[in-house]
Amino acid sequence: MIKKIDIENEEFQTSFELTRQFTDKVCKDYGFVYNPENDINESIQIGLTRNKLIYNRRYCPCFMVIGKTQEEKDNSENRLCPCKPALEKEIPVNGRCHCGIFCTPEYARTLEEKVEVKEEEHLKIITKNECKNILNKKQISAIEVEALLEARELGIIEFSLVDTREWMEWLGNRIQGTDFLVPTTSFYQTIEKLDEKKDIPVVVYCHSGSRSAYCQRIMLDMGFKSVSNLDYGIISYQGEIISGR
Repeated sequence: MIKKIDIENEEFQTSFELTRQFTDKVCKDYGFVYNPENDINESIQIGLTRNKLIYNRRYCPCFMVIGKTQEEKDNSENRLCPCKPALEKEIPVNGRCHCGIFCTPEYARTLEEKVEVKEEEHLKIITKNECKNILNKKQISAIEVEALLEARELGIIEFSLVDTREWMEWLGNRIQGTDFLVPTTSFYQTIEKLDEKKDIPVVVYCHSGSRSAYCQRIMLDMGFKSVSNLDYGIISYQGEIISGR
């Protein structure tokens, strides 16, 4: 059963404001700054708020939360924001955390100073074999997903596009052509809708590619013939995006 959280209701808005105060404090305490791309910051803050309402913890929204009981969750390597890997490795080494919301001032300046952005050349798929070669890869790029969707529309290839984020993320924005929503918080209940489609290739995606990669491994263990993950998630996708029900 998909748990639907209304981001417009008072409970969510109150919790969202507390989350914004929380991320403000993280920046202040550790000397971080926000990502110059405000859409990324808001998306992560919404995800943190969602997890706070579901689990009563601000687990990192870019990773699947493991464990049924609170004790199991505490004993698993679930990331609590600000997470240890971000503080000890990701931000010192890369200049930003995995989700991208917390950055060093130096890294943020490099993003702001980028005047020219070189767009990837649009990939054209013209043969079925080229499509199959892409769908045999574990990690595929955003332009490859775009090309696969175009090829599917032309009847060249068949595959299922699965969003593994939560309902309210799906409601806010999703890749046009998404076939199924299988949220990580209700994965085992909702994956049943694909039971009759295990022989059809699947492409999974989430916000940044981490939750979907976890779901990818589970689906392969469950007998799905082919599962590819959109590397870097929907934030890397430049194709058509839709929202709403």
